[in-house]
Amino acid sequence: MNETSKTALFLERQWLHALALMALLVGAWFVAWSCPCFHRGEFWGISTWTWFWIAIEVPILHQVFVALFWRAQLHTDLVPRLFGRYGFEVYATLFTILILARPMVITILALSSEGSLVGNPTLFEVLAVVAAIPVLYLFYSVARFFGFKRAYGIDHFDLSYRSLPFVREGIFRFAGNAMYTFGFLILYIPGLWLASRTAIVAALFNHLYIWVHYFTVEKPDMRRICGSD
Repeated sequence: MNETSKTALFLERQWLHALALMALLVGAWFVAWSCPCFHRGEFWGISTWTWFWIAIEVPILHQVFVALFWRAQLHTDLVPRLFGRYGFEVYATLFTILILARPMVITILALSSEGSLVGNPTLFEVLAVVAAIPVLYLFYSVARFFGFKRAYGIDHFDLSYRSLPFVREGIFRFAGNAMYTFGFLILYIPGLWLASRTAIVAALFNHLYIWVHYFTVEKPDMRRICGSD
């Protein structure tokens, strides 16, 4: 495969990724400017406005990182050349830091803007508990049936994982991509529990943006990994 072909594969659907991200950022900016609650409150001396944009930047950093590592490994086998046999471990460590940063920053944002969501606080708390149920079931299903390495995307790194069948047990019976459908409900819990409108908006951005990742990175990659192209 020549370098032009590799570059084309590396950038496959990334024009769509950039376009969708721009649309989401414009939407987030419009909501943030039009709602006074985004300009009130602070946590650790940092304003709600700043925490909101940190909560937007973290998923972008995370998903661009994953796209770069996945495509670099899938099409150029670059990761082991850089990190040797510890390539997946390096990737998984950085992935863990970034994936944990997403709910952490949204929780801080919720604390910074607590009470900005108008409505019945008890109802919001009930909804937070309801959202937690499929999240917990997802964690159980991943641990029992899927495996956390596969959740991290080890099939991009280890050929032995590419022949494993799709999982249709546990929560995976109910959705083709249960991790994105149900797993990202965890990000709404801080905003619901603390009645924070800004945290709910940040969670929605996260949830919409992960589907951008699915359609522009994960889905085309899986077609190639599974050999259907």
